Amino acid sequence: MANAAEHSGANGHAGVIGGSGGLGAARLLLWALAGVLAVRQAAVVLRVPPGEWLSGLRLPGTPGTLPGALYGAGHEAGQFDGTPFGGLVLKPLVGLAAPSLEVAWTCVTLLCVAAVGLVAARALPDPVPRRTALLAAPVLVALMMVSLPVREAAAPGQSAVLPVLLVLLAVFRVAGERPAGFLVGLAAALQPGLLLFVPLLWLTGRRPTARTAALTFAGATVLSWAALPRDSWTYWVQHLAGTGLGGAPDSLANQSVHGALLRFGLSGPAEIALALALAAGIGWIGLRRAVRYARDGQLLLAVAVTGCVAVAVSPAGWRHQLLWVLLAVAGKVGKRAADRPVWPVAVVLAMTLPSAVLLPNLAALAPVRDNVPLLAALAAACAVPFLARSSPYWREPVPTAYGRPAPARWARVPLLPFWRRVLSRPNLLLELLLIRVGYSLYSHIRAAAPTSRSLAEGHADQIHGIERVLGIDIEYAVNHAVVARPWLEAFFNFYYTSFHFVVPLTILAVLYWRRPGDYRWARASLGLATVLALIGFWLYPLAPPRLMPGLGFVDTVHGVQDLANPQYGAMTAISNQYAAMPSLHFGWSLWCGIVVVVLAPKGWQKLLGALHPLITVCAIVATANHWVLDAVGGAAVVAAGFALVYVLSGPRGAATAPAGVAVPRPRVPEAAVARSRG
Repeated sequence: MANAAEHSGANGHAGVIGGSGGLGAARLLLWALAGVLAVRQAAVVLRVPPGEWLSGLRLPGTPGTLPGALYGAGHEAGQFDGTPFGGLVLKPLVGLAAPSLEVAWTCVTLLCVAAVGLVAARALPDPVPRRTALLAAPVLVALMMVSLPVREAAAPGQSAVLPVLLVLLAVFRVAGERPAGFLVGLAAALQPGLLLFVPLLWLTGRRPTARTAALTFAGATVLSWAALPRDSWTYWVQHLAGTGLGGAPDSLANQSVHGALLRFGLSGPAEIALALALAAGIGWIGLRRAVRYARDGQLLLAVAVTGCVAVAVSPAGWRHQLLWVLLAVAGKVGKRAADRPVWPVAVVLAMTLPSAVLLPNLAALAPVRDNVPLLAALAAACAVPFLARSSPYWREPVPTAYGRPAPARWARVPLLPFWRRVLSRPNLLLELLLIRVGYSLYSHIRAAAPTSRSLAEGHADQIHGIERVLGIDIEYAVNHAVVARPWLEAFFNFYYTSFHFVVPLTILAVLYWRRPGDYRWARASLGLATVLALIGFWLYPLAPPRLMPGLGFVDTVHGVQDLANPQYGAMTAISNQYAAMPSLHFGWSLWCGIVVVVLAPKGWQKLLGALHPLITVCAIVATANHWVLDAVGGAAVVAAGFALVYVLSGPRGAATAPAGVAVPRPRVPEAAVARSRG
């Protein structure tokens, strides 16, 4: 393992390759971003009043706790959840002034986060590209500052960042075997699951370090038993290493296998037996993988995998202990260059965004949605096929095939050099993640747009007045004509509610499978049009005809609305009813029609594509959900989306692959071939 540490870059990235170029400015900007995020996190914590913050320590003598024992009877789910050794270390802090302690605790925690990022960035396995060597530390620190584990670890009494830092220092920065073992033992005394690093050290040849770590843990535990015998009995025996302390074991905060099984409804001896069996299997698989990666020179990945295993198999693995998952981005996954971002993006999304953003609120998906951090840890520990350094794809993945560069449209608006036409099919998992997250952000931004009733109705009066001047104020006549014909009303109601999402998603799916080059063109134009529409929602909140009092419109889709009630029924709780200009109902349908007419090979398919926006504009007007000018706004943002793609990357025809183009293969170094055969 010592040799592996040398290969892993712990001594300063001896294998850095490439030139620096203009990366210095980017590095400074990223460090500035990390600093801003750290200040923001500190501000969130320090906003809590000192007395309330001190009570969050949940130590005897703090407000809201019982005197005496750490885990005294009468404590509720908010009691101290650390080890007796952790309580023994923290007890002297109770006598300090609350404001000073709050500031010092927050600053030390965030400094520990920065130290974790610095040590981890220096531990990347060689050879490290120059760009990665310069930017890895600020990028990792910035990501950790916005991650769920750090946001929760900054709370009072949470010391999850410190064990991570102690382990990283022991493995990568401390030279002596016994000092390194002492740090690992202290980390395990604060978080018992980290005892799994003892077998990792033993199996990778660092046996003196493993022995010292075990002895340090034993000594700290004996010390806590001697000083706090009743608390030690409560923690280790009555609560089985803290299970149920600090929160219900089946709460969403407990992202361990045991917590997941309890959330599934299992309990009693059967649940305990299944949890032990799963923990044994996860520990066996995860440690074998960690040992293999350590011997391969990927020591940071080995440490991350072991940490993920430790949290998953612990009886109580809290979210603030899952910083290990972010460190697992050190592993490389995929033979294609296009596949390399999938694992890092998935990890960052899982560890920074709420689960409700990643997955829709469906009952069938609840088991996955409630356990996203745990699933990410299990994937890193047991499932993700990280590449070995001996693989020919480690340094040279299969490159992405690009189309011929297109000339600039205008001399003053050159094509962006990084916006090149990609001919290969994008990674499906990455696409699904980005589409889901993008739609969730779209929904949140739309819902947060201004909802002032007076402003929206004032804008509606403006639109209605303009339409009267232009002679296109046909909404009332069309709405009542449709209401007078129930079959036509039912048709437009069904069309309005059924095809808004289905048709665009179907077109994207067909393009992804059959025409990947055109898929990227179509997806980019749709995304840009949607972003422009969000700007319109914010700048111009608009009441639709059905929500305008005194005009006599009939809401055919949602039923009669009580316009005296500012909530307008249940629909207002679902979405922002004033996000109407531009109309994305028509805009997305127009995008569908353009894509189908341009790309469909048969005439009847082009006809169906052209009919879709025509029927949609009739539906949005007939159901009194939009003004005619809303459709004009929708057409404008779609045209702007296509125009931006045209300006940025050239005409769509540039996406087609020249005849006979083959996907290039990486060069396989002779040394790599020899290693793989050996």
